[in-house]
Amino acid sequence: MAIDRLVDELDRSYAEAQERMSDPAVYNDRREAAQAGRRLKELETPKRLADEWREATENLEVARSDPGFADEVPELEAQIERLEGELQLALVERDPADENDVILEVRQGVGGDEASLWAGDVRRMLTRYAERLGLKTETLSTSESEGGGVKEAVFAVKGAGAFSIFKFEGGTHRVQRVPETESQGRIHTSTATVAVMPEVEEVEIEIHENDLRIDVMRSTGPGGQSVNTTDSAVRITHLPTGVVVTMQDEKSQLQNKVKAMRVLRARLYEHEREKQKAEVAASRRSQIGTGERAEKIRTYNYPENRVTDHRIKVTLHRLDQVLDGDLGELTEALRAEEQRQALAAASA
Repeated sequence: MAIDRLVDELDRSYAEAQERMSDPAVYNDRREAAQAGRRLKELETPKRLADEWREATENLEVARSDPGFADEVPELEAQIERLEGELQLALVERDPADENDVILEVRQGVGGDEASLWAGDVRRMLTRYAERLGLKTETLSTSESEGGGVKEAVFAVKGAGAFSIFKFEGGTHRVQRVPETESQGRIHTSTATVAVMPEVEEVEIEIHENDLRIDVMRSTGPGGQSVNTTDSAVRITHLPTGVVVTMQDEKSQLQNKVKAMRVLRARLYEHEREKQKAEVAASRRSQIGTGERAEKIRTYNYPENRVTDHRIKVTLHRLDQVLDGDLGELTEALRAEEQRQALAAASA
């Protein structure tokens, strides 16, 4: 589509989105209002770029027709070219969940006790990354191993665009290092898996009480020993899908239920997203890997001080900094590749 027609179409879409947002019928429906608000926000940046493009185009016409402004022509032409590129990129269909908060689940993979220690390191790396970005983290549940590692850790990261940053961390993280318990100095390979899910509000995904089975039980610690004497732990089973969430970190049964419902909503939302991706082949082309936990996305090699991201074939020789949460370079490279693939798919 020619850029001028694209700009005209964008103007119409933005006007329609504004009109929809001010419609009382939409405003009074929480779900509809949330969708309309997200659509308007999505169009704000493209609309600003389109307005700048139109103004620069008009200025260029004036400069070309008036010898007194001839010196400004090259600068205006460069500005217009830049705006056209930014506008096309801004109009590439974005993941609607990109602006959401995010829930991450880190689990030990293969490798026994060393895998649980590695899962703890991965959790720390991701929480440190969030802290570097000024995002808030909230622990939802933690299951520790007897050796001081982590069997499973579930936590939320809150802040604008949290999912757009952390979605690239979903998959299998592999480590190659000499465990502290290894007397022969041999390098072991262990893994931890990360699941990344956008956190959604109740208006975004509906859960019927009749579809839930809620069990209460006594909380347990490492090795199965009881950690309190009341039935405060909560297990929620979503009967249609079989998704099960257990929470026991809080002393209150109600608090555990609230946290469990948050995780359940996120899992069901992600379940639905994966179904849609499977049905629409084009959307898979815009993904950086599948994001599935079975997929090896990155290797952390201690002896070589090396981190390799297998999806974009990028290697960094500063493992210590990456493990301390310095993941920005990798995120930017992954985001650039996602945008490149999305542009290629849109123009195919």
